[in-house]
Amino acid sequence: MTKTDIAPELSASHAGNPLPPSSRYGRGQMNLTDLADRYKSDKGSKKHRYTELYQLLFLPYRNLPISFLEMGLQIGGPEHGKHADRQTTDLPSIRMWLEYFPKAHIHGLDVSDFSWFEDERFTFHRCDMDTRANIRAAAAGMSDSFDIIIDDASHASHHQQNGFLELFGKVKSGGLYIIEDLRWQPDVLEKPGITKTAALFQSYIKSGVFSHSQPDIAASFNASRIDISGCFIFQAHFDKTRKDQVLVVQKR
Repeated sequence: MTKTDIAPELSASHAGNPLPPSSRYGRGQMNLTDLADRYKSDKGSKKHRYTELYQLLFLPYRNLPISFLEMGLQIGGPEHGKHADRQTTDLPSIRMWLEYFPKAHIHGLDVSDFSWFEDERFTFHRCDMDTRANIRAAAAGMSDSFDIIIDDASHASHHQQNGFLELFGKVKSGGLYIIEDLRWQPDVLEKPGITKTAALFQSYIKSGVFSHSQPDIAASFNASRIDISGCFIFQAHFDKTRKDQVLVVQKR
């Protein structure tokens, strides 16, 4: 087989060089990275590249009537010094999920108001994740269970941990709970001395036990172990030399 037999439609300028994402647009099945780039979501090829992993994990769900929850709907909230009552203008990833999952009901949760966005397959929940009680109250108005939950909210460690402890129980058997942006915590929200979420889950991966600076939180996480099938942490851009970036936990 010659080089020209492999991919004759590619220009000679790409030989030996990385392919730009645009070269792959429209090829194969519906691709989440293509949608992320179209809707200008930072989950796509322009920044985090999470959609490369999500295409692998989510494709079997694509045409099923699933329940899906994303926390954190637009960049620029209190984690960046903005007021929770800021003016919101778009929901890039929600638009992406609605197109990618044509039979799904998509739930969105945020500390800011996105109730102006209307779609028959979208439900908005406003919630400050600073306490478990707030999340528990918001969860009372959600689906009984979810196939996929993604936490892309403030990235503060205690917010991520509050969310997991209140919502992992609502994930269906075999479903997925994902936490993004493990390597960055906002100074304006992060509590001094709290165990980082990446370190918390790395302790579980390495020893089978969750270790936390606060014993009561450690006990709550250790109580959840009976329902964990698998726990995986991927580094930024899937490069093992870089910091931990995204967590995937599968419900048993």
